[in-house]
Amino acid sequence: MKAAVLFANGDIRYSDFQTPEVKPGTVKVKIRASGICGSDIPRVLYNGAHYYPIVLGHEFSGEVVEIGEGVADLRVGDTVSGAPLIPCLKCADCLKGNYSLCKNYSFVGSREQGSFAQYVVIPERNAVNYNREIPFEIAAMFEPSAVALHGLFCNDFRGGYDAAIIGGGTIGIFTMQWAKIYGAKTVTVFDISDDRLELAKRLGADFTVNTLRETPAERFSYVFETAGQVSAMRNAFEIAGNKACVCFVGTPRENLTFTPKEWENMNRREFRLTGSWMSYSAPFPGDEWSLTAHFFHNGQLRFDDSMIFKRFPLSEAANAFKLFENPSDVKGKVMLFNE
Repeated sequence: MKAAVLFANGDIRYSDFQTPEVKPGTVKVKIRASGICGSDIPRVLYNGAHYYPIVLGHEFSGEVVEIGEGVADLRVGDTVSGAPLIPCLKCADCLKGNYSLCKNYSFVGSREQGSFAQYVVIPERNAVNYNREIPFEIAAMFEPSAVALHGLFCNDFRGGYDAAIIGGGTIGIFTMQWAKIYGAKTVTVFDISDDRLELAKRLGADFTVNTLRETPAERFSYVFETAGQVSAMRNAFEIAGNKACVCFVGTPRENLTFTPKEWENMNRREFRLTGSWMSYSAPFPGDEWSLTAHFFHNGQLRFDDSMIFKRFPLSEAANAFKLFENPSDVKGKVMLFNE
């Protein structure tokens, strides 16, 4: 088959690669769409891959073209999105249903062959069947949607309260929508980009704040930091209200520090701070994935074409990654398609 193969740091080429074979309990998926995740960037450009050569990619959708022995619930022709985590199912965390915390996991697109290819083979349990009325490019965004919903679960979100979303990127936009679906009284999105804030309004945000021009003063019952930026994380401590629930979904790329006064906000307001990692719960892969498929199909979880910044054929994967040499110029998801 053809694949976008990473041979060395910065060296990704469309070339021949061994077609994966189905094994008992697995299915072969013909990839139709695959998104570039922020975690793929350092793997390609900054020596972040586990080994070479490797095929990356873990946000994908496609069609089942072959099933292995023992597969019971999928058929050839089914449309599926892929849950990329492959937990061991044996460790203490897995036995509690905390698959995201598995220490012995594998992962499609980083530890084993991923979706920047014509085909990928995954365990049946990792193939999320969805209604074929959902376009492939939307189904390839199930993974970031599931990440966002997992953040709500980690933050014990309940409807009827005011929520703040710091960061209007893909994860932030999905977090905003999930908060609305789950009954938030109001949802306010914070970002430094007017374009992202306009998108948030189109998709249902009650209020938006450009933090370059406005200093937020309101206090919120639920706060979700989705940008992974130091300034955004510090802002979360400022806008959290008394007894608030604060969740860090974003992952910082530099040292994070707080002044004693900023940190004291957590003490004085007695807000709870938690993290969120990946997108899984029991039964695997979890409600995060099945509800994403359901709410995309019924239209309550919405997609806007501006969420995709650029579309490339898989054969031009190298050009797609060149965009990220200037990451501030990338204004949304970059998606690869098989011709």
